[in-house]
Amino acid sequence: MNRMMTLVAFLQAQNCSNLPGSWRHPSTMLDFTTPEYYQRIARTLEDGKIQLAFFDDRLALPDLYTGHHAEAVAAGVRAVKMDPSTILMAMGMSTSKLGLGTTYSTTYYEPYHVARVFATMDLMLKGRVAWNIVTSLNSAEALNFGHAEHMEHDARYDRADEFMDVVMGHWQTWEDDALVLDKAGRFADPDKVHRLDHTGKYFKSRGPFSVPRSPQGHPVLIQAGQSGRGQAFAAQWAELVFMIFHNLEAGKQQYATFKQAVAAAGRDPAQVHVAPACYVIVAESEDAAQAKRAMIEASARPVDALVLISEVLNYDFGAKGYDEPFSDDELAAFSWHGFRERVVKFSGKKNPTVRDFVEVSGRGTIAEHKVFCGTPKSVADQMEEWFTAPACDGFVLAATHMPGSYEDVVRLLVPELQRRGLFQKDYRGATLRENLGLPIPRAGDWHAARRAAQ
Repeated sequence: MNRMMTLVAFLQAQNCSNLPGSWRHPSTMLDFTTPEYYQRIARTLEDGKIQLAFFDDRLALPDLYTGHHAEAVAAGVRAVKMDPSTILMAMGMSTSKLGLGTTYSTTYYEPYHVARVFATMDLMLKGRVAWNIVTSLNSAEALNFGHAEHMEHDARYDRADEFMDVVMGHWQTWEDDALVLDKAGRFADPDKVHRLDHTGKYFKSRGPFSVPRSPQGHPVLIQAGQSGRGQAFAAQWAELVFMIFHNLEAGKQQYATFKQAVAAAGRDPAQVHVAPACYVIVAESEDAAQAKRAMIEASARPVDALVLISEVLNYDFGAKGYDEPFSDDELAAFSWHGFRERVVKFSGKKNPTVRDFVEVSGRGTIAEHKVFCGTPKSVADQMEEWFTAPACDGFVLAATHMPGSYEDVVRLLVPELQRRGLFQKDYRGATLRENLGLPIPRAGDWHAARRAAQ
């Protein structure tokens, strides 16, 4: 089979897409507090044979800028944060093939709880679920969960590694054929249901787990680490990795480096998909596409960037002069190391300013990600160049407005990618793993490997 693009729709359980000004777009629908809003999007994506829709999430609204939530709420900068797992289930009930993923934190939840929630969702959606693993970002999230401060960056990843050991262990508790369901005899084979008995630095969790295996074994694992420590974590655990590439040459280099890291971790690089985020602005003519782009760019406001950068770096950007350099100590304390490192690299400054962070990152605007703009043919040309370079295995499609951005992709772009043999014309199977071309893991294999390592 020819290598096919993986296309992922980037969603938020809130008033806007990941582009905060999207709610201001004239075509955006504002019934985002209803199930019908998300179900419309889900059906559109499934019509386009998109493999996965996934929700990003934070555990606090962005209130670090100026030390108060007023700016974010007044401007509608991701001011709503509903639980995406609930919305995911509503979308799953109106589709049958679309993969559905959501974000859960390894910093503020317990492993058993996460394992149980995702295993149950995966059963109810017949093997279509993915978990986006995050370590969370800021003190606002810490305060919402009763902590005085947010954990240091590398310590969060150390905790996340053990968190994954526990979750993966629980997901292997029930072997694939443990259920017997003999009404005259046994419900299940006790020899094929195991206890975990984990005791580590951060967690103790006994088991046995209480949810049998799903048709795809266990949920697909997603990660978006950009720092060195984050990418090491992704190389060890993730099956689908989201990245940010500023240009094709940087993408080719980072793609090759990451695939080497996956191989060094003892895993098959072909079984780990890399998908950079992008905005697709597509129309029947180049002039129409550029007009769409101008309307989208006009929806952004300066406050969008300042609120969102403060959120992800865990620092009040309203407390610093716009052209005042950050000190070494201030930079070291920023929460998202990958974001900081990207700005340092592309600004060419050891100590960037607030202006540098706004302009280099493009946060809060479509400049944050690669923009593919034009006719279906020209957009497909650009995406094909990245895919065949190779700089990626597919793309995370960020929406400029909702739901029209995805409707344009499905109506105009997908047929062109299919015509070129770059994207699937139909789903390969019923589970997300099948549709991503990933193997279905067997619990028995995991137990055999664990015994061999002991």
